[in-house]
Amino acid sequence: STFTESSHDHDNPTQAIIIACSDETTALTTGTKVTFRMPYAFTLTAVRASVTTAPVGSVLTVDINEAGSTILSTKIEIDANEKTSTTAATPPVIDDASLADDAQMTIDIDGVGSSTAGAGLKVTLIGNKT
Repeated sequence: STFTESSHDHDNPTQAIIIACSDETTALTTGTKVTFRMPYAFTLTAVRASVTTAPVGSVLTVDINEAGSTILSTKIEIDANEKTSTTAATPPVIDDASLADDAQMTIDIDGVGSSTAGAGLKVTLIGNKT
């Protein structure tokens, strides 16, 4: 059988870094929720977000920043009444996939549901150590 380097690279497997951005039950608010540093240089292949409580009335919008600048040209959205961005009508678009070792990262909420805010936000960075 044939193995492609991207899916079966045993020296550099795909990794997921999952960041909890809130507690599980408190209604989300806008603003910076988490600041952390990259543990090593990382090339993003995908990003996603999920919540424990779905936003109601409008989308929940999440931005990821490296050193103060967004890495997304289209931000992560969780549609109203949904709990994951993987089913969003508008998928996120990564503009800057190369995250530097020790780069300061922030996760910001730019919008919460209009009648019910989501709760329990997690953001997942998927990619490979570089």
